[in-house]
Amino acid sequence: MAGGKTIAAAQDAWICFLDETGQGLRPPRARTWGRGGRTPVVRVPGRGGNGRVSVAGIVCYRPGWRPRLLYRARVWRGGGGQKGIGWADCRDLLAAAHAQLPGGQLVLVWDRVNIHRQGEMTTFPREHAGWVSAVWLPAYAPDLNPAEGAWSQLKRTALVHLAARTLDEVHQTVKHGLKQLRYRPGLLLGFLAETGLTWDELRST
Repeated sequence: MAGGKTIAAAQDAWICFLDETGQGLRPPRARTWGRGGRTPVVRVPGRGGNGRVSVAGIVCYRPGWRPRLLYRARVWRGGGGQKGIGWADCRDLLAAAHAQLPGGQLVLVWDRVNIHRQGEMTTFPREHAGWVSAVWLPAYAPDLNPAEGAWSQLKRTALVHLAARTLDEVHQTVKHGLKQLRYRPGLLLGFLAETGLTWDELRST
């Protein structure tokens, strides 16, 4: 990983991976049984509607502690206004992690999407250097971010069979699915294992 020379072990810090995702009324594609030569089609009542549920999540790891998942969800119903997660949502998520995680010391690992590179967002770690430092992932490396595993799990389980009529149904399903992930620390550790990163690598970011 590119970035600063912070030694997480020396700070006794949490390594926190931040990422965003979204889901509209059309559910993710999935496999199912069907007659040979005929592609099964499931008609979704709300497929033509506007709007989206956007989520920012942060998956946090620290040796000897149960991994944690924190998130913020925002509903956009079409029309004007903010369409998705913004830099302020990411800032508030970091502040919540600082307040809720024992010790409150964070090493933030994130990619270079636009909202992460906004001036207000890049300034925030510098202004709060006493408890957070930032490390950039390579330019395109979703396979190094365990938060991607959380989104994949959410879409393959809670959302895949959801034929929602309203965004509120999607919103509630997203929150319920993420709440279930919070209580499965072994699965959260599995997302980290899938990246191929070892704890020694994380400590020396």
